[in-house]
Amino acid sequence: MDSFGFRILARDGRARSAILHTPHGDVATPVFMPVGTQATVKALTPAQLHEAGAVLVLANTYHLYLRPGDDIISELGGLHAFMGWENAILTDSGGFQVFSMRSIREVDGDGVTFKSHLDGSTHRLTPEKAVTIQENLGADIIMALDECAAPNDHAYSRMAMERTHLWAARSAQAHRRSDQALFGIVQGGIFRDLRVESARYISGLGLPGNAVGGLSVGESKTEMHAVLDWMDRGLPEDRPRYLMGVGTPADIVEAVARGMDMFDCVLPTRLARHHAAMLRRGRLNLLGAGYARDPGPLDPSCTCYTCRHFSRAYLRHLLQAREILGATLLSIHNITVLETLTAEIRTAIQSGRFSALREEFQKALPVPDPSA
Repeated sequence: MDSFGFRILARDGRARSAILHTPHGDVATPVFMPVGTQATVKALTPAQLHEAGAVLVLANTYHLYLRPGDDIISELGGLHAFMGWENAILTDSGGFQVFSMRSIREVDGDGVTFKSHLDGSTHRLTPEKAVTIQENLGADIIMALDECAAPNDHAYSRMAMERTHLWAARSAQAHRRSDQALFGIVQGGIFRDLRVESARYISGLGLPGNAVGGLSVGESKTEMHAVLDWMDRGLPEDRPRYLMGVGTPADIVEAVARGMDMFDCVLPTRLARHHAAMLRRGRLNLLGAGYARDPGPLDPSCTCYTCRHFSRAYLRHLLQAREILGATLLSIHNITVLETLTAEIRTAIQSGRFSALREEFQKALPVPDPSA
């Protein structure tokens, strides 16, 4: 696969700075991927995403399969052309969405049957179909179908892990497009024996990248960190490692310290739609009365479009008036926070300062919210 590769540039402890080569441009890692569920990162244009520092976004297979349909997107030139995004795209398999709706699905060894949340119609998702949908969408990186189980149920975690292994092998056999990289997903809940076994199996498939799934779903931070410690020792050094669904500044720093390279999360835009601004340490609820006359930016140290041009008072006004621009401006800021953080992490790793950055981050107290 000549269009895809991964080259480590520097290490600081277990943290890695690398270049991920894709058909739609190089991606410097560690990297945060904004989530574009419906072929759009909510409230933002591609130009705004680019200015915020994003070079790789995630789109959702489940939602795009149901609407408008992967066949339509394929006919219109693929996801890049459809959504007007010229940089790299990763699509998930759709499995997480199916399995999160437990009341309307049935799973067996061959795949999962589910009802559409849009119209109640019945659909069947198999590893092969998940690959076909993603090949039609045309993302640079695609994911094997997996089952994300409750993290603290050993018996079910083993069953889900074994399905995930079978489905990953079938996904690899079904995959045809040489301009896409298929990643496998490690499962196993919070259990060391399962995680080690799963890492060994998924790595053994020889796929161009590996993901860690089933975290940030209710386990403690201590449990998540333990799993990542096991994964750092169990996954191959020369392939990118994608930690799925994690996107707070603190979690990213700690995951990078444990050898992870790629991150995604809906949190930045979800917080923006719920009136909250992300800071390196803490959040601000802009509906608080303390911001009504506040002339300052969200964060004086931030250089995003929002912080350069608008006051907290103005942002609060937009949110109170339920103006769409409020969510847009907060989304720009929140995504910029994570893109700037990962850029600083890369620089720190390359200069041998990541351990110091991590220590400074751990010592910093959350910024108090005057509205609290």
